[in-house]
Amino acid sequence: MSSLSPVVHALTVQIERLPHAQDLPLPGYATSGAAGLDLLAAVEKDVVLQPGERVLIPTGLKVALPAGYEMQVRPRSGLALKHGLVLPNSPGTIDQDYRGEIGIIMMNMGQKPYIVERGTRIAQAVVAPVMCVQWHEEKIVEQTERGAGGFGSTGTTSA
Repeated sequence: MSSLSPVVHALTVQIERLPHAQDLPLPGYATSGAAGLDLLAAVEKDVVLQPGERVLIPTGLKVALPAGYEMQVRPRSGLALKHGLVLPNSPGTIDQDYRGEIGIIMMNMGQKPYIVERGTRIAQAVVAPVMCVQWHEEKIVEQTERGAGGFGSTGTTSA
């Protein structure tokens, strides 16, 4: 894994490697065009994730994101497709003011047990800007052609 993706901009983020992750590499980009940094399992011993089970996997990392940024924790598509592993709160958000260890909630939706070994790439992190909202209350919000049409209201085939 390379340490920096040459995509567009570089953002300096403070990171602390906890004692149980000292021998693991810091999150990195697998390719020069990758948007997500691979997060690794900092487990002391193998964790067997049974079908239907969910568990919190430690990364051994703390970060101090700059003001105006969040870290989104997303699943790895290969683990989802090949093994049925999902992150049930995906995307998870690491807020700018959170200073605890990053933990990954993993769930096995597959049909076989999955073994999470030390150093397994379990998730990816994308650092993104945050837009804060200032509400402007109205008696009635502006209407659209769609209106209140919800799930499936736009159909399933192209026009």
